[in-house]
Amino acid sequence: MRKGGGLRFLLAGGLNTAVTYLLYLGLLPVAGYQASYAIAFVTGIAISYVLGRVFVFQAHQGYRSVLMLPLVYLVQYAVGAAVVWAWIDVLHQHAMLAPAIAIAATLPLTYFLSKLAFVGKIR
Repeated sequence: MRKGGGLRFLLAGGLNTAVTYLLYLGLLPVAGYQASYAIAFVTGIAISYVLGRVFVFQAHQGYRSVLMLPLVYLVQYAVGAAVVWAWIDVLHQHAMLAPAIAIAATLPLTYFLSKLAFVGKIR
């Protein structure tokens, strides 16, 4: 992996976030916040896999990466869904901001787990 992986991760994540957030907002009026978040999240996994392999880490560990990345995002989803739930149902904040709060809370965890999936080490 070349230097600058953290910056490429942020750029790829920014693109992924923009696409999935717009999807979430588009689905919100018709599907509710939980279904909208889940659909946008699964779409984000596919985008993340492509961008992570080709642009961010420029590495791949064969089936290990293919199998580990969904697990990384399963962990991120669980943490993010808890943050979304707490933001909306416990703190009574607006649903439109919930995904942004979840992303901020899970970003460092996702970077290190993704790097482990694609590169096989944290350093």
